[in-house]
Amino acid sequence: MRGLRKYLTPFAPDQSGAVSVLYEFGGIIVICDAGGCTGNICGFDEPRWFESKSALFSAGLRDMDAILGRDDRLVAKLADAVTKLDAKFAAIIGTPVPAVIGTDYHALKRMTEKKVDLPILTVDTDGMELYDKGEEKAWMELFRVFVGEKEDVTANRIGILGMTPQDISDLRAADRIRERFAAEGKTAVCYGMGNGLDDVKKASSVEKNIVAAPAALEAAKYLERTYGTPYEIGYPLVDELVRDMDYQGKKVLVVQQQVTGNAIREEILKKAPDAQVTVASWFMMKPELRRDEDLHLRDEEDYIKLVETGSYDVIYADPCMARMTPKFEGVFVDTVHFAVSGKLVTVEAAKDSKELKEPGKLKESKKTREVKEPGKQGGHDHCDYDRMNPMGEVYE
Repeated sequence: MRGLRKYLTPFAPDQSGAVSVLYEFGGIIVICDAGGCTGNICGFDEPRWFESKSALFSAGLRDMDAILGRDDRLVAKLADAVTKLDAKFAAIIGTPVPAVIGTDYHALKRMTEKKVDLPILTVDTDGMELYDKGEEKAWMELFRVFVGEKEDVTANRIGILGMTPQDISDLRAADRIRERFAAEGKTAVCYGMGNGLDDVKKASSVEKNIVAAPAALEAAKYLERTYGTPYEIGYPLVDELVRDMDYQGKKVLVVQQQVTGNAIREEILKKAPDAQVTVASWFMMKPELRRDEDLHLRDEEDYIKLVETGSYDVIYADPCMARMTPKFEGVFVDTVHFAVSGKLVTVEAAKDSKELKEPGKLKESKKTREVKEPGKQGGHDHCDYDRMNPMGEVYE
């Protein structure tokens, strides 16, 4: 049955992706909803909510506010919030409610700018798309609004686009990327994960951009088109994800977001040029990054049939997907993807995942199975944020 889910939880919607992009930039983020969408974002889709602060609000729309399209009420609430918070900008994120009533975001932006002395961003998400579509819109809006005149290029300054927990699944990855580039005498600017709005304003000064997620590709094209900044596609920490094993003549399936999947494929082909590597994803597959053999997965049945008929020797995928194909007899390599399972990975968890898993089984170490109470400081040390089961129990 198309759309039936027996193993995977629903994926985060586009408004969650938009919030993920803007989360660390010091703005007031307003979710244009009655409260439910904001609760889902804070409780399930944004892991940083439990360890860092962000001015994230619900518009608190009542039935009649939505039906009558009372945008003035939203503007008044936002103007009041600005007087109480030290914010650098305000962002209004769409949900199904404004989509249904046909909210004019351009008009809403103009109304708000007359009352609020801050840059205003509007992202017309509608809750009908997945997180990456919302990220794509938010990245574009962010750079359009804040990158001004072209600045002189700073040698060895590298921009990293697409760094969000949904795509990278590792809250410490940006720190390791900066350390790795620093060892080479370069400066890595990981927009949205440790590098703030001031760095966004100087985006035209970077030597080049590295696109770490397909959702950031359009923003990279915009920066190249507008400021002449070249870009390349890849994930700087891909070597941490690829298992050291014999790939000669092997058939490999990689299920991840497209850029990470392609990066894993390139690493495998360096080790074994005769390997056959297919990249598949539940999310966007950009045509310019896609090979003929690559696949877009619509539902669980697509993945199950692919594994059952594909004769793969190795599968790279999120651990939660191993139980979907218990008869798989090859090697299953844990490649955590937060957007799929709601789990995060760190260096410690990555080291644990180097151990080979028996086909069809999820043999996790004690460290990777440890689950802390939601909201507890330090709660992301061991792949513990669990959107699949927010009550803190290990889900099997």
